[in-house]
Amino acid sequence: MARIKMSVNAKKRRRKVFKLAKGYFGAKSKQFRAANEQVARSLRYAYVGRRLRKRDFRKLWIARINAAVRPYGLSYSRFINGLKLANIDLNRKVLAEMAINDPEAFAKVVEAAKAKLA
Repeated sequence: MARIKMSVNAKKRRRKVFKLAKGYFGAKSKQFRAANEQVARSLRYAYVGRRLRKRDFRKLWIARINAAVRPYGLSYSRFINGLKLANIDLNRKVLAEMAINDPEAFAKVVEAAKAKLA
């Protein structure tokens, strides 16, 4: 009787790796070992990237809020302090969106924060 070289599970594992490696250049999408190494590396990069994206967006929102409150004579840190004192619980994403899309409402929020600082 002939020896069976690859079990069902090994084939499944290889198929899964090759599916993830689809579109990679050269051997990285054709040979299992190269594909396996590249897929592992890619998944690590994706994991790190998901965390970096959160950091990058927070930096963007802070920059937008800072630029929006400067005409009112406030800095970003003093504005956030004023919001905390006024018990206004809006996150940075919402504040940045308000600053761009709804300047009137943002002006009211700034005035409320400014009033608590004074």
